[in-house]
Amino acid sequence: MDFKTIFRVILLTSISTFLHASPGFHEPWGKDSDIHYQEINETPLPSRSFSPMIWAVEQVIRFHQNVISPVDGPRSHFRPSSSQYMLQAVQKHGFLPGVFMGFDRLLRENSDEWVYKTTEYQGALYKYDPPP
Repeated sequence: MDFKTIFRVILLTSISTFLHASPGFHEPWGKDSDIHYQEINETPLPSRSFSPMIWAVEQVIRFHQNVISPVDGPRSHFRPSSSQYMLQAVQKHGFLPGVFMGFDRLLRENSDEWVYKTTEYQGALYKYDPPP
């Protein structure tokens, strides 16, 4: 086998392994956070139609939610969280508009004062901004 074939096999194997990984633990990096890790089970919206791009974005977001976020700790000051917002936006509005809406939301992710609607969730005040 040549180098390109070996590289493709390794790449496809590692991508499929990363997308189906599960979190190993929820500590210790989230301990110092002022926002504590909580399981939030929100049912995703059904996809409008099958699109490989939407499927790929959903898998990347699920990987982030299930593997990276539990290790890194919750950092979102919004409800729904920014990753859940992007997932809902992609499922509701399609690939390109949903991704742009998610990127816009990530640019607004900070702990600054919020002048719009807020919500209290388990004793903490969060910025409330669901996808339209």
